[in-house]
Amino acid sequence: MMMKRMVFRNLFFYLIIGTFTLLPAVLSADDSTTPLSLKETIERAIEANLSLKQSQEEVKAAEETRKVSITRFLPTFSTSYDYLHRNKELTQSLTGLGPGPEFVVRPEDEYTFVTSFTQPIFRGFELINQYKISDLGLNAAELSEKITRQDVILDAKNAYYSVLKTQKLLGVSEQRVIQIASQKEVAENFFEVGMSPLNDLLQAQATLANARQGLIAAQNNLEIAKSQFNIVLRRPVNSPVAIEDILDYTPLVHDIDFYLSSARDNRLEIKVADLEAEIAEKEVMLARKDYYPSINLTGRYTRIGDQYDVDGGEGISDATSWNIQATAQWDFWEWGRTSFGVKEKLHRLSQAQYRRTQILDNIELEVKTSFLRTKEGEKNIITVEKAIEQAKENFRINQERFKEQVATTTDVLNAQTLLSDTLTNYFNALYDFKISNATLFRAMGQEVME
Repeated sequence: MMMKRMVFRNLFFYLIIGTFTLLPAVLSADDSTTPLSLKETIERAIEANLSLKQSQEEVKAAEETRKVSITRFLPTFSTSYDYLHRNKELTQSLTGLGPGPEFVVRPEDEYTFVTSFTQPIFRGFELINQYKISDLGLNAAELSEKITRQDVILDAKNAYYSVLKTQKLLGVSEQRVIQIASQKEVAENFFEVGMSPLNDLLQAQATLANARQGLIAAQNNLEIAKSQFNIVLRRPVNSPVAIEDILDYTPLVHDIDFYLSSARDNRLEIKVADLEAEIAEKEVMLARKDYYPSINLTGRYTRIGDQYDVDGGEGISDATSWNIQATAQWDFWEWGRTSFGVKEKLHRLSQAQYRRTQILDNIELEVKTSFLRTKEGEKNIITVEKAIEQAKENFRINQERFKEQVATTTDVLNAQTLLSDTLTNYFNALYDFKISNATLFRAMGQEVME
C-alpha cells in the first residue's frame, strides 16, 4: 500500500513538472498563431524598435546636458592640500647684528590646506545662452523621438499591408495553377479521344508550367514580406506570421490644399528646423561673448603649518587667513578671432534657415505624391471591382464553350489570364491604396495607429 502511494505521488509530481515545462511552449504557440491586428502590430513595433530606443536615450542625454548648463550659474568649490619640503629651514637673528638668538623665518617642512570658491558674475551672456541652447536641444530631441515614432508606425503599416497583399497574390497564383491544371486535364482527355488538336494540349501544358513558376515567385514574395514583418517587430526572421485581414477602405474626402495645410501645421520636422535655426541664433550670441569682459568673484580660506595638521608652527606668522576677490578680465585684442567666430556662426544660421525652407519644399512634395498615389489607388479599386465579376463570368462561359467544342484552349487560357490579372490588379490597388494612405498620414505629420 505504501509503495502504491509513493508511485502515485511520484507520478503526480512529474505530471506537475511536465505541465509547467510545457506551458510556456503552449502559450508561445498560441501567441504566434493568434492573428495580430494592425494596432497590435504597431504597438509591438514601437515597443521593440531600436531606433526609437536610441531616440529616447538621446532625450535623456539632452536632459542631462541641460542640467549641466544650469550648474554653470552656481559657485564652484574646490580644495587642495600641499606639502613642501625645503633643503633647510631659514633662520634670522633677533637683533640682525651678529651672533645672538635666532628664530625660524621659513620652516623646512610646510603644509598648506586651501578651500576656495568661484562665482561667475558676468561672462558676456555666455551662461544664459548656453542654457538656452541646451534647453532648445532638449526640445529638439523630444521632437526627434516623436518623428522616429511616426516612422516606426509607417514601417509597421507597410510591413502589415505587404504581408496581406502578398498573401492575396499568392492565393491568386494558387487558383491560377488549379484552374490551368484543370484545363490541361480536359485538353488531355479531348486530345486522347481526338476531339482537340495537339497544339491545344501543348499550349495548356506550357501555360501551366509558367503558372507554376509564378506560384513559386509568389510564395517567395510572401516569405520575404513575412521576414520583413518579423524584422520590424524584432522577432526571429522565420517566426510564423498571422495577421487580421483588412479589406475595407475609406476614400479621401479632402482636396490637396487641406493636406498641404495640415502638413505645414503638424509636421514635426518643420518644428525641429525652427529649433535648429533658433539654436543657431543663440550660437551667434554665444560667439559674441568675448566682446565683453568676464567678471568672477573668488574666495579663499588658507591654513598653513609645519606639521600635517596645518596648525601653524615655527616660522609661520599667520597660520590662518582668508580673502575675497573680484576679478574683471577682458581680452580686448585677439586679431579678429572673435569677429571671425561670429561670422562663422552667422553662416551657420543662414544654413539652418535654408535647410528649413528645403525641408518645407520636400514635405509639400511628399504630401502631393502620396495624395496622388492614394487617389490613383482609390480610382483603380473602383474600376477593377466592377471588372472582377465580369472576368469570372467570362472565364466560366469560355470553360463551358470549350467543353462544347465551341471555344478553343486559347480562349479559355486567355479568359483565365484575364481573371488572374484582374484579381491581381484589384489586390495591388487595394493594398497600395492603404500603403499610400498611411504614407499620406505620415506626410501630414499625423500619428494614426489604425
